Amino acid sequence: MNSTATDPETGATAATSKADLKLEAVVIPVADVDRSKKFYEDLGWRLDADFGFDNGFRVVQLTPPGSPASIQFGTLITGQQPGTAEGIYLVVSDIETAHDQLVGLGAEVSDVFHPESPGAQFGRLDGGQAAGPADDGASYGSFATFRDPDGNTFLLQQVTARIPGRVETSSTEYASVSDLVGALKRAAAAHGEHEARTGEEDANWPEWYAAYMVAENHGTELPV
Repeated sequence: MNSTATDPETGATAATSKADLKLEAVVIPVADVDRSKKFYEDLGWRLDADFGFDNGFRVVQLTPPGSPASIQFGTLITGQQPGTAEGIYLVVSDIETAHDQLVGLGAEVSDVFHPESPGAQFGRLDGGQAAGPADDGASYGSFATFRDPDGNTFLLQQVTARIPGRVETSSTEYASVSDLVGALKRAAAAHGEHEARTGEEDANWPEWYAAYMVAENHGTELPV
């Protein structure tokens, strides 16, 4: 990642580089390592590591489908009490589909809801959670929760269009096939509205789709 720095004497600017600090793994506290390992594997999370050592240290790492970051747990790895991790975000492109898939895999998932007041998704405020997804499927507005066997809490959040500045604009990436499919479906629906407004068939629909998907991914103005 590059930025600019100004020389205080000459006023000249020069490009500087910031070291990448990539969030790779989050440690969660568990009571029974094997039970937790089975729980997450049953959800389809990829097992990246399970290393035990003679001194009693053991580390297990699993990665949710389509995620660049992982979770870790084990023995002699944290002083936190089991079940005290809260509000770990899992971003999805289709909250209803993700909900149903997790339920089918054995997780006890809350009904989909949307917060009626800021922060209500964390459950620390009296009320403030309304049933169903956010109005018009607004990005960042729909949630569901589930817990692992110890009570560590995960928060599903539906994100379809990013806020400007939240992603690098040099590339457009989709973490999974389902994310790409969701983006194509949203582009198709928006393009249908575009053709309805113009009153004619758009022969250049591939270019329109591409422009829409890139803009949505980067959080810039969508084509109409």
